[in-house]
Amino acid sequence: MPRPSAASAAAPAPQGRTGRPPVTSRAEILAAARRLIDRDGWEKLTIRRLAAELGIGATTLYHHIRNKDDLLVLMLNQYTAELGRPTLPSDPRDRIVAAATAMRDALASWPWAAEILTADGFVGLLDENALWMVEAIVAGADDYGCTPAQSVDVFRGIWYYTVGEVLVRANTARRRAQDPDRVFSEAFDPEKLPHLAAVFDRWAQFAQRDTYPEGLRIFVDGMLAKATSRL
Repeated sequence: MPRPSAASAAAPAPQGRTGRPPVTSRAEILAAARRLIDRDGWEKLTIRRLAAELGIGATTLYHHIRNKDDLLVLMLNQYTAELGRPTLPSDPRDRIVAAATAMRDALASWPWAAEILTADGFVGLLDENALWMVEAIVAGADDYGCTPAQSVDVFRGIWYYTVGEVLVRANTARRRAQDPDRVFSEAFDPEKLPHLAAVFDRWAQFAQRDTYPEGLRIFVDGMLAKATSRL
């Protein structure tokens, strides 16, 4: 067998890529961020941890995103764009209820989003794909006869009610999973707290009921009636 020439022996072997391929798309970044949030919670998401998850340097990420807040907004826009839009009723009141219910369902599937959006003015951060539910609620109130200010009030009232529902249930479930042996009071003193003592043994049963749909309809009817009575 002929021996290789000195030239061929000295030629370096072609270098193949090792490790993970470089990130080339925003979609890869968002997918990795979603994995981290689902695994560890959104509070622990950092640019450094995301870069480590992707196997790249943190500076590379800044070619695609400005900061963590920018990343979270991009994730929310992508998430809501993936959700299906129901056919909304023509009746303004029913349209508000349907859009608010869709909003509750979306947040219940991804409750950390509700925590991020707990500040007035968040609508200015999201894109059209994420705002169709807000648009539907405001438009429904407008078509019902509310003034622009009243229409915004209707949405804000529904938003507070919905976020409270989502966060309380999500936090309750998380705490129970983290501390299943947490000790609660077994009873209340009927002389000091008579009404609570009377229902305490059934409190957990009552709290597990999904009263959001009924409460939403009552809430919307009350807000619309109050708003239009002033016209």
